[in-house]
Amino acid sequence: MSEKIVQLNEEVIKGQLKELVRGSVEETPNELLEQEAEKLTQATRYERNEARQGYRSGHYDRNLTTSGDVTLHVPRLKGVSFETAIIERYRRRESSVEEALIEMYLAGVSVRRVEDITEALWGSKVSPATISELNKKAYVHIEDWRNRPLQGSKYPYVYVDGIYLRRNWGGEYENVAILVAIAVNEDGYREVLGAAEGMKEDKASWVNFFQWLKGRGLDGVKLIVGDKCLGMLEAVGEVFPDAKYQRCTVHFYRNVFSVVPHSKVKLVAKMLKAIHAQESKKAAREKAQAVVAQLREMKLKKAAKKVENSVEETLTYCDFPYDHWTRIRTNNVIERLNREICRRTRVVGTFPDGNSALMLVCVRLRHVVGTQWGNKKYMNMKHLETSLEDFSIAGLPHSARACKPICAQLLTVPSKVKLVAKMLKAIQAQESKKATREKAKAVVTQ
Repeated sequence: MSEKIVQLNEEVIKGQLKELVRGSVEETPNELLEQEAEKLTQATRYERNEARQGYRSGHYDRNLTTSGDVTLHVPRLKGVSFETAIIERYRRRESSVEEALIEMYLAGVSVRRVEDITEALWGSKVSPATISELNKKAYVHIEDWRNRPLQGSKYPYVYVDGIYLRRNWGGEYENVAILVAIAVNEDGYREVLGAAEGMKEDKASWVNFFQWLKGRGLDGVKLIVGDKCLGMLEAVGEVFPDAKYQRCTVHFYRNVFSVVPHSKVKLVAKMLKAIHAQESKKAAREKAQAVVAQLREMKLKKAAKKVENSVEETLTYCDFPYDHWTRIRTNNVIERLNREICRRTRVVGTFPDGNSALMLVCVRLRHVVGTQWGNKKYMNMKHLETSLEDFSIAGLPHSARACKPICAQLLTVPSKVKLVAKMLKAIQAQESKKATREKAKAVVTQ
């Protein structure tokens, strides 16, 4: 007995269902328009009575984008004006569609991708010109967000950086710097302070940027973390005279690597990391001197000079609680945002003007802030007001826990747990066995 096989054309079924939904959506507003017309004229179609207020004169068709392109049959009336409350005059898209388009743009979806998405969802492409008009509406909200008052009360740690994008300037293309600042507030949460066009990272640009932030409520700054930019350093001393400056150790390493042969980069990296793995600023300085001497022995005089001249500005983090060291000695927290911004701006290439570049950066920053990035606690700020001699917080770093036999013998005084943990961690962070042994002897003596 042969079995009947039923074959279904999936594409045809999807098309029919889509048309069914579109037809249902189209039928509803048209019926409402007819009811409005009857109410205004006080008569149904072709009805004659004494209470009639106007007359019908056919209708005109109007397209509306909602769940696909639907055609509205808008009645024409004589003797009475027809102002429908259903569809706003001159509107061609439902408000929810516009909101969806704006949200897609704010989320970092490219214009070309938005066109494809709208065609898949609603059956018709939205033109780039339309998206640009919607973006102008979004820019109003972005500008309000960019100039909002800062509500975090105090911002002890501030991270700053400049992002270079290409823009059109008088018919020529050149790089423009977008200055970005984020901070950790007194509750320990990360917050984007703002972004502004800086043209170049000179002193004047940074001074204006910092003063703009202060005018919006930036206060309580204790440490500013960033790359070594002379303009920024001068601006910090002028606008925030009580704040300290921490040079990003990662950028410092890269600067040293630029004068080191490729074959010796790994070894030099271990030596530099050993400096910042010490348990105190004093120990870090001593280690830096040893590294400088070792680099000179290796015939790396330029690298030795860079370390000797610049290492001090990378050790400012030692003046703050040990629990915060790994979070404040680098600019990684803002570099993460920069990668998100570059991912979005890379598809644009060159911007027509500086404002469009600034707006797109702010769009991406605002989107990231709304994610887990801005809702997750970044630091425990209760340690900030305590001195370095107060080690009452229990718990050992991972590296110290790896040395349980040693810890069992050394950590006999609870108040010294943190200090001893730092010392043990510094032993393990040395670049060679010889250096490790020497550090161990120094720790035993200490």
